[in-house]
Amino acid sequence: MPASRYTVSDVMTHTAVAIGREASYKEIVRLMDEWKVSAVPVLEGEGRVVGVVSEADLLPKEEFRRTDPALPDQLEEASKAGAVLAEELMSSPAVTVHPDAPVAEAARIMARKHVKRLPVVNALGTLEGVVSRSDLLKVFLRPDEELEEEIRRSVVTELTPGVDVDFAVQDGVVTLRGPLRDRALVPLLARAIRAVEGVVDVRMELDGAVAA
Repeated sequence: MPASRYTVSDVMTHTAVAIGREASYKEIVRLMDEWKVSAVPVLEGEGRVVGVVSEADLLPKEEFRRTDPALPDQLEEASKAGAVLAEELMSSPAVTVHPDAPVAEAARIMARKHVKRLPVVNALGTLEGVVSRSDLLKVFLRPDEELEEEIRRSVVTELTPGVDVDFAVQDGVVTLRGPLRDRALVPLLARAIRAVEGVVDVRMELDGAVAA
């Protein structure tokens, strides 16, 4: 099965807004509004990421302006209501990703950690950029012709040598047709094609039988 050739470095934003530990609450809100971002990494030293301040870290100041936390699990959240500096507001350690990580790995981290943006750091923990949910979706902008070429070269030719498997790509949806005696190859083909970055769905019509 072909490995994805798209990594975080291919889609991330290289110019990222960041703040220091001493950045004020109001400064952070102003930067988020100016740059239209939902979170900013907190740096120290030579650019090492030590935390992240997100909209969720800022909202308790408004949420608990007139009320005290009603539930035990709100205590930690409410403690940020009195925070005025980034080092008091930030979530630490920061959830980060490396630039050579596959795009799929970044997507899994975002889903698991319930975050919208990830600082991209090198082996030393130094900020190299930021990747957002919208950045990860860029792979679906790949032209159908480019997808077709990659599928033909790295999937069909590799898994079904000498077999005439006809396929087409339209709006990222791949449809395969043709003879395929070895039915064990059907799930392998489907899995391999789905692994190609930018493929939206796979539909198979092999030997008259339809397999998803």
